[in-house]
Amino acid sequence: MSTSLSPLLAPMLSSAAMRAICDDAAYLQYMLDFEAALARAEASVGVIPASAAGPIAKACKASAFDLAALAEAATRSGNLAIPLVKALTAEVARADAEAARYVHWGATSQDVIDTATMLTLRAAIDALVGDLDRAIAGFAGLARQHRNTAMVARTWLQHALPMPFGLKLAEYAAALHRSRSRLRRLRGETLALQFGGAAGTLAALGDKGWLVAEKLAQQLKLPLPEAPWHSHRDRIAEAASVFAILAGTCGKIARDVSLMMQTDVAEAFEPSGEGRGGSSTMPHKRNPVAAATALAAATMAPNLAATIFAAQVQDHERSAGPWHAEWPTLPMLQLVTSGALAATVDIAEGLEVDAARMRVNLDATRGLIMAEAVTFALAEKIGKSAAHDLVEAASKKAVAGKKDLREVLAKDAKVTAHLSTKKIAELFEPMAYQGVSQALIDRLLASLDQKT
Repeated sequence: MSTSLSPLLAPMLSSAAMRAICDDAAYLQYMLDFEAALARAEASVGVIPASAAGPIAKACKASAFDLAALAEAATRSGNLAIPLVKALTAEVARADAEAARYVHWGATSQDVIDTATMLTLRAAIDALVGDLDRAIAGFAGLARQHRNTAMVARTWLQHALPMPFGLKLAEYAAALHRSRSRLRRLRGETLALQFGGAAGTLAALGDKGWLVAEKLAQQLKLPLPEAPWHSHRDRIAEAASVFAILAGTCGKIARDVSLMMQTDVAEAFEPSGEGRGGSSTMPHKRNPVAAATALAAATMAPNLAATIFAAQVQDHERSAGPWHAEWPTLPMLQLVTSGALAATVDIAEGLEVDAARMRVNLDATRGLIMAEAVTFALAEKIGKSAAHDLVEAASKKAVAGKKDLREVLAKDAKVTAHLSTKKIAELFEPMAYQGVSQALIDRLLASLDQKT
């Protein structure tokens, strides 16, 4: 219902498209779209006079209403729909007093608010999917470009094994694709019309209640649920979970990029530009600003989603409080998720990679990163335990003497009795020890073509 972000901070934490979708005027228009569609649906089945639908629909323009006045009135009525219906009725009456009698006929405030929320979610999903398409394509292209670029795989922030950078990039693309699939399922299967009248029975419409619901769903192009769902908020909670997962994926990618941008690592960088990533006092700085945005959003999203999850516990047929908690929270979650994704698009489409530095970092431990490769080659000759002990001892000797592990192994008779100098040299080529990485890259990239 509101951007929930100040005009100064909103551009840092959300996309322009999502700010437009979550704008108060846009939300108000979605509420009015419900009222116009309701009038048309009811007129089409004879619930209200056919002559009433046109004047009602014509009056349903957000620009005709005073947002501030509606907001003030909502503090007294308990929700925004009540003063809006009153104002809409007055607006219709100015042109057609008879038609004004049929504004909001048989509906309730929650029908308007929840359906407007569904329409907002639909627009939000479309905006996110558009950005996801760009981010996925960006990382997929980088994965193909760097499938043979060797880098350090890090576990617990320590050097572990060599890996192709393309595998990391393909994993980014695939994780984002999974979020895209979730959003598509959400749009097609979870979003739904809410229309139940005062208590979910559509009693005011008699035996035509469900017929009106069918026509209304068609008007708004929303799926028709089995029944009104006003006090069961699993649909809203599912949307919140999908948004929070996407924000988390963006945060993971951002964390990796911010770490790779560290001065001591310097393997990959966000795109640079005039005034970007600078410091107010240190002219040499190149800060990870896009990553920071994604990380900030990923920090906020789980707590916003938690509020939505808590709001599922609603009393009887309409809650006092939990439902209200959704109103500012869900738009805020949409906004920060869009900010995380927009930052990720920026990274995906402009990542600068220093392959030479990646190779330097691979060599930083003087060959220790290839210890596992040597261990398994020896294990084939002398068994896993004995090989592990032998390479562990050689590794400690290399560290103590600040020597290359390869050099220490080449001088160890217990090793050279089983591995030739040539074989040892081969074992210290990082890309010769990548397992099925290339097949995994192919599998991950192939998964991006799946539409579900």
